[in-house]
Amino acid sequence: VQLQASGGGLVQAGGSLGLSCAASGGTFSSYAVAWFRQAPRKGRALVAHINWSGDSTNYADPVKGRFTISRDNAKRTVYLQMNSLKPEDTAVYYCAAAHDDSAWYLADVFAWGQGTQVTVSS
Repeated sequence: VQLQASGGGLVQAGGSLGLSCAASGGTFSSYAVAWFRQAPRKGRALVAHINWSGDSTNYADPVKGRFTISRDNAKRTVYLQMNSLKPEDTAVYYCAAAHDDSAWYLADVFAWGQGTQVTVSS
Protein backbone atom coordinates (compact mmCIF):
# COMPACT_ATOMS: atom_id res chain seq x y z
CA VAL A 1 0.00 0.00 0.00
CA GLN A 2 1.24 3.46 -0.90
CA LEU A 3 -0.29 6.69 0.37
CA GLN A 4 0.07 10.09 -1.26
CA ALA A 5 -0.89 13.14 0.77
CA SER A 6 -1.63 16.49 -0.84
CA GLY A 7 -3.40 19.79 -0.26
CA GLY A 8 -1.22 21.57 2.25
CA GLY A 9 -0.32 25.21 1.99
CA LEU A 10 -0.26 28.60 3.68
CA VAL A 11 -3.44 30.05 5.11
CA GLN A 12 -4.35 32.83 7.49
CA ALA A 13 -5.77 32.10 10.90
CA GLY A 14 -9.48 31.44 10.66
CA GLY A 15 -9.17 30.07 7.17
CA SER A 16 -9.72 26.60 5.76
CA LEU A 17 -7.72 23.94 3.95
CA GLY A 18 -8.55 20.50 2.65
CA LEU A 19 -6.09 17.63 2.60
CA SER A 20 -6.34 14.47 0.53
CA CYS A 21 -4.71 11.09 0.93
CA ALA A 22 -4.83 8.89 -2.15
CA ALA A 23 -4.05 5.20 -1.81
CA SER A 24 -2.66 2.77 -4.33
CA GLY A 25 -2.21 -0.95 -3.93
CA GLY A 26 -3.88 -3.14 -1.36
CA THR A 27 -7.55 -3.29 -0.54
CA PHE A 28 -8.27 0.28 0.46
CA SER A 29 -11.73 -0.43 1.83
CA SER A 30 -10.36 -2.96 4.30
CA TYR A 31 -8.20 -0.71 6.45
CA ALA A 32 -8.54 2.27 8.71
CA VAL A 33 -6.86 5.59 7.92
CA ALA A 34 -5.68 8.41 10.13
CA TRP A 35 -4.12 11.81 9.90
CA PHE A 36 -1.19 12.62 12.15
CA ARG A 37 0.72 15.87 12.40
CA GLN A 38 4.18 16.84 13.53
CA ALA A 39 5.02 20.37 14.52
CA PRO A 40 8.64 21.57 14.70
CA ARG A 41 10.52 20.05 17.63
CA LYS A 42 7.51 17.95 18.62
CA GLY A 43 6.51 14.33 18.22
CA ARG A 44 4.01 12.99 15.75
CA ALA A 45 0.48 13.33 17.11
CA LEU A 46 -2.77 11.71 16.07
CA VAL A 47 -5.26 14.21 14.68
CA ALA A 48 -8.20 12.15 13.43
CA HIS A 49 -8.99 8.65 12.26
CA ILE A 50 -11.71 6.84 10.37
CA ASN A 51 -12.64 3.20 10.14
CA TRP A 52 -12.76 1.13 6.97
CA SER A 53 -16.37 1.93 6.10
CA GLY A 54 -16.33 5.58 7.11
CA ASP A 55 -19.11 5.31 9.68
CA SER A 56 -16.82 5.80 12.67
CA THR A 57 -14.60 8.83 13.15
CA ASN A 58 -12.61 10.17 16.07
CA TYR A 59 -10.75 13.41 16.68
CA ALA A 60 -8.07 14.70 18.98
CA ASP A 61 -9.40 17.28 21.41
CA PRO A 62 -7.51 20.26 19.85
CA VAL A 63 -9.29 19.79 16.51
CA LYS A 64 -12.77 18.67 17.57
CA GLY A 65 -15.45 20.77 15.96
CA ARG A 66 -13.02 22.25 13.43
CA PHE A 67 -11.68 19.28 11.43
CA THR A 68 -13.64 16.63 9.56
CA ILE A 69 -12.23 13.36 8.30
CA SER A 70 -14.03 11.44 5.57
CA ARG A 71 -13.32 8.79 2.97
CA ASP A 72 -14.47 7.75 -0.47
CA ASN A 73 -13.61 4.09 -0.95
CA ALA A 74 -14.55 4.20 -4.63
CA LYS A 75 -11.91 6.90 -5.15
CA ARG A 76 -9.48 5.27 -2.69
CA THR A 77 -9.09 8.61 -0.95
CA VAL A 78 -9.36 9.96 2.58
CA TYR A 79 -9.93 13.64 3.20
CA LEU A 80 -9.30 16.03 6.06
CA GLN A 81 -11.26 19.26 5.95
CA MET A 82 -9.74 21.81 8.30
CA ASN A 83 -11.75 24.89 9.24
CA SER A 84 -11.14 27.75 11.67
CA LEU A 85 -7.43 27.10 11.45
CA LYS A 86 -5.14 28.38 14.19
CA PRO A 87 -1.40 29.07 14.19
CA GLU A 88 -0.94 26.07 16.48
CA ASP A 89 -2.26 23.84 13.68
CA THR A 90 0.97 24.54 11.79
CA ALA A 91 2.67 21.21 11.16
CA VAL A 92 3.51 18.59 8.60
CA TYR A 93 0.44 16.41 8.16
CA TYR A 94 0.78 12.70 7.41
CA CYS A 95 -1.83 10.17 6.47
CA ALA A 96 -1.41 6.64 7.73
CA ALA A 97 -3.05 3.25 7.37
CA ALA A 98 -3.65 0.57 9.96
CA HIS A 99 -5.44 -2.76 9.93
CA ASP A 100 -7.52 -1.93 12.99
CA ASP A 101 -9.17 1.37 13.89
CA SER A 102 -9.19 0.57 17.61
CA ALA A 103 -5.55 1.49 18.30
CA TRP A 104 -3.38 4.11 16.70
CA TYR A 105 0.03 3.78 18.25
CA LEU A 106 2.79 4.50 15.74
CA ALA A 107 3.68 0.79 15.74
CA ASP A 108 0.16 -0.01 14.48
CA VAL A 109 0.72 1.90 11.24
CA PHE A 110 1.75 -0.18 8.23
CA ALA A 111 1.89 2.61 5.65
CA TRP A 112 2.63 6.35 5.78
CA GLY A 113 2.08 9.11 3.28
CA GLN A 114 4.97 11.45 2.58
CA GLY A 115 3.60 14.43 4.54
CA THR A 116 2.24 17.77 3.46
CA GLN A 117 3.06 21.10 5.11
CA VAL A 118 0.28 23.21 6.59
CA THR A 119 1.24 26.68 7.76
CA VAL A 120 -1.24 28.96 9.49
CA SER A 121 -0.22 32.58 9.86
CA SER A 122 -1.53 34.81 12.63
